[in-house]
Amino acid sequence: MITMYGIANCDTVKKAQKWLTANDIAFAFVSFREQPLTSEKVNHWLTTLGVEKLINKRSTSWRQLSEEQKQQTDASAWVDTIIAQPTLIKRPLLELEDATLINGFSESVWQQQLK
Repeated sequence: MITMYGIANCDTVKKAQKWLTANDIAFAFVSFREQPLTSEKVNHWLTTLGVEKLINKRSTSWRQLSEEQKQQTDASAWVDTIIAQPTLIKRPLLELEDATLINGFSESVWQQQLK
């Protein structure tokens, strides 16, 4: 089963949901706003993906961080920051059985990875 993480009103998440549904790919949706992330989950993503891949540096949430927060190198500090502001995460994030996709919605990539 695929789990999609994001926020319900995000246009990219909506496009991704429509694509998955149109291609008969079952998925569960987890809204960052309705179901808070655990430190274990965020730490796992940071460990497997890294800050550079996980964080959307073009987001409003990123621009609102202090320079000190943007430069932090401690993984536990990033976990706390992301839990406090989950919209920092690139959306949508897909968890598959053997991989995590975080490159946003890319139809060509998803066709290769999900079919």
